[in-house]
Amino acid sequence: MNDLLSRALNSEPIERPPVWFMRQAGRYLPEYHVTRAEAGSFLGLCRAPKLAAEVTLQPLRRFPLDASIVFNDILVPPAAMGMDLDFVAGKGPVFADPIRDVAQLKGLKKPVIAEDMPHVLETIKLLVAEIDVPLFGFAGAPYTLAAYMIEGSGSRHFEHVKAFSMHHPKEFHMLLDTLADICAEYLQAQVDAGCSAVQLFDTWAGDLSTDAFEKWALPYAKKALAGVSGVPRLYFTRNAAPYLHLIKGIEADAYAMDWHVDIARARKQLGDVPIMGNMDPLTLNGPPEVIKAEVHRIIRAAGPTGHVFNLGHGVLPITPIEGVHAMVDAVREWRW
Repeated sequence: MNDLLSRALNSEPIERPPVWFMRQAGRYLPEYHVTRAEAGSFLGLCRAPKLAAEVTLQPLRRFPLDASIVFNDILVPPAAMGMDLDFVAGKGPVFADPIRDVAQLKGLKKPVIAEDMPHVLETIKLLVAEIDVPLFGFAGAPYTLAAYMIEGSGSRHFEHVKAFSMHHPKEFHMLLDTLADICAEYLQAQVDAGCSAVQLFDTWAGDLSTDAFEKWALPYAKKALAGVSGVPRLYFTRNAAPYLHLIKGIEADAYAMDWHVDIARARKQLGDVPIMGNMDPLTLNGPPEVIKAEVHRIIRAAGPTGHVFNLGHGVLPITPIEGVHAMVDAVREWRW
């Protein structure tokens, strides 16, 4: 097993940072589209362990990466709670019955992971028997899940979830607390199935004010990760720069940075905790020499220990495969 990731996450000396990237499997790969067509739909792909394992393996066949991440979606748990989830072309995930009234909360069930989300665990078991790099499991963080569940889809302003939190703070706290318990159980089940690390994605927490982040996102992300043991636990939010003085309170084992954060500043504010990131995904559309220069700039800024190289968010569908090769090659040629 490639141990570069575990060494980096333990802040041990490393000759170069390990490299993997969020959304490793996906629409930038032509073979992904073939497998997705076989599944019939995006949710069908997530719920078919053999096909989900196949698309997880596809980037590993193309690139010499140091870790993988199981193919799935962060909104599988709300769907298992009884919400009607669909993926709409050009819009992304959509809940047909978003929560707009506190009475709707009573209709949500507490899922049993092994019974209501067995496909995720089966996919992990298939993968750990095949790969020789660490496998990440993941979940959406409580605030981000709640944002989708109340808003109904992605949004520029998230006016519905913010209104719900102001008009029904007690019930919103209760929902977040329930989601934190579900996230913890879900992540631990992925660890027990064979994952070597887990990451909590708090994509929409970056839309909050610092006070709201401290109130609605931080305590429930902390609770979710506190319920997981046995592997490194990472936390990620977009637009993390305003929260650098707060996020260490989540008590994750490492923090993933988006590209808006100066990674050298993050190292100073977070201290000895390992960090991951943080190249702008659109850099992969540039020429190889530009990609290489940016990769090496980030590595130098992050320093020689406790750094996992990654994009600052997921790889985009428009990304040229040659750009990904250039990034991975630039990381792998680095030597401290």
